[in-house]
Amino acid sequence: MSLATQFAAYTMWRSRLSAYIGEFQSWLSHNELSDAQTDLRLTQLLERLREDRLNVAFVAEFSRGKSELINAIFFADYGNRMLPSSAGRTTMCPTELLFDATKEPRIELLPIQTRTANSSVTEYKRFPEEWTVVPLDVETPESMQDALRHVSETLRVTPEEAAKLGFGADQEGGDLFAAGDDGLVEIPRWRHAVINFPHPLLKQGLVILDTPGLNAIGTEPELTLSLLPNAHAVLFILSVDTGVTQSDLSIWKDHICAGATAKRGRLVVLNKIDGQWDELKSAEEIDAEIQKQVDASARILDLPASQVFPVSAQKGLVAKINGDNALLERSRLPLLEAALSHELIPAKQDIVRDSTESEFGDVNRTVRGLLESRLLGLREQLTELTELRGKNRGVVEYMMGKVRAEKDEFEAGLQRYYAVRSVFSTLTNNLFGHLGLDMLRQLTHETREVMLEAAFSKTLSDSMGGFFAKARDALTRSNSEINEILAMMEAVYKKFSIEHGLKLPPPTPFSLLRYEKELDRLQAWCDSHLNTTVNLLTHDKKNITQKFFEEVAAQVRRAFEHANRDAETWLRAIMAPMETQVREHQIQLKRRLESIKRIHQATDTLEDRIAELEAVEKSLLQQIQGLEQITSSVRELLLPIEVQQLQAA
Repeated sequence: MSLATQFAAYTMWRSRLSAYIGEFQSWLSHNELSDAQTDLRLTQLLERLREDRLNVAFVAEFSRGKSELINAIFFADYGNRMLPSSAGRTTMCPTELLFDATKEPRIELLPIQTRTANSSVTEYKRFPEEWTVVPLDVETPESMQDALRHVSETLRVTPEEAAKLGFGADQEGGDLFAAGDDGLVEIPRWRHAVINFPHPLLKQGLVILDTPGLNAIGTEPELTLSLLPNAHAVLFILSVDTGVTQSDLSIWKDHICAGATAKRGRLVVLNKIDGQWDELKSAEEIDAEIQKQVDASARILDLPASQVFPVSAQKGLVAKINGDNALLERSRLPLLEAALSHELIPAKQDIVRDSTESEFGDVNRTVRGLLESRLLGLREQLTELTELRGKNRGVVEYMMGKVRAEKDEFEAGLQRYYAVRSVFSTLTNNLFGHLGLDMLRQLTHETREVMLEAAFSKTLSDSMGGFFAKARDALTRSNSEINEILAMMEAVYKKFSIEHGLKLPPPTPFSLLRYEKELDRLQAWCDSHLNTTVNLLTHDKKNITQKFFEEVAAQVRRAFEHANRDAETWLRAIMAPMETQVREHQIQLKRRLESIKRIHQATDTLEDRIAELEAVEKSLLQQIQGLEQITSSVRELLLPIEVQQLQAA
């Protein structure tokens, strides 16, 4: 199955999942089983599914055939090259290809001069007026190719201005930015490009990140701090005639697989194997030479040879456009596409499946618990009323007193519930006191002041280390508050379940471990790129301070923003079942008391009330059955693919 076919299947799976969850949301509303919190959670879940993206990054040094590979894999059906692909440097700035239905087809270009400001590319995306917009005429391939050439534009500036923009001779890949005969340096005109193109795969949520060579990766840290780590797949392209060069190895070790640890979805492509095709050699000899390069590349990059894919992107593109199956097979492009399909789609589907299962499962359990609680309360009423058949007035009065005593006991127990809510509120405030953005804003302000006033390199180094230490301490303190909240809710859930028969499942645990690991990753990058003895001694302290806050602190803030959002969602989810069950139990006790009061006043209403409750019981059983039916479709889609295949067989 080709990547395009499997991606289309994944998109269909996601659409079906959204449709079933939408039906579930409507069913809850129709049956009056929803509340504001439940409706909000399902709406947010549907929004995430709609906005789901599949990010694939292509990374290579110049002239490795990266743009041609993107054309061959994703855009051959278009009948032409979408991205400019020729000898030399064609992609000068990081380029995202995606589709946003709210915008016309166009190219958005961020001027390179924005690097002098203390803002990341992500922040600039909030200010469209800062971008240069070039319309994209998708009906005319020639005009579209002309528009796409903007990505390759350059400027000639003085060495001082080049260094100020991050293209100094002391930067990574600095030999590419040496001054020419005129004393000027050629640098990219644009910092970042976003191509909004209505291609079928992009419409389905595919996002392609096309990166320039080592210089751009080194001078735009957002690539290595955010875009590349968050990509679901990274294709690292080498050339078969050069193998792994020193700059290739630097990109691989520093920016893709730090510590030579290959992650899932990280593939190596050995491009331009058509250069090895020699009519004077047998097919076996050619294959042996290619395999020799594969083995050598795998050994240098310290990964299995099975993760290195020799291809000819150019011949694969030509073969697809001309319908030449023999040439396509010889290009070996289908083998790479198959591997990408097996790596990329299942990994992404697992992420979506896990997040959906967590959110949907919580809502489903809450609703199921609510219905079972109603059914339990109803059957208790039925049992009580059935036992009153043929009983005298005294027995009815006794029963009424018993229910009233139970109601009074529960309402007395509610004081404990209100006390729990008060403690919960206090612990929540403590949690956000440690985890909240106000704390981080204060920490950032204090660190910036110390770094700007620093007279010695050691002060700068200690300030950067102190920033991470305090941020990590905030996460540790937050985890303590989370554990205290969880322990308290577990105890309260258990107590109310035992004393009042509430059907409360154990509260869902929560951890900030992923954000602790994110801090570790960001600090490791900082320690290897900014907080080094060489950098501190050879670079301007103001420049280091600016880079730290523009690149590193901004990513720490983003991690804390996500942690805050996840914590808020968890806090709402952990309290919701308790609130629902308490409210439901109060209603049931009130109804039981009212039923017995009515019977006490007029005994002839007993049979009518029993019949009424039996009808309600039947309705509740139908609702439980309906819930089971409407959620089974979602649960089946959330099963692992292997289980679905076994069931289908």
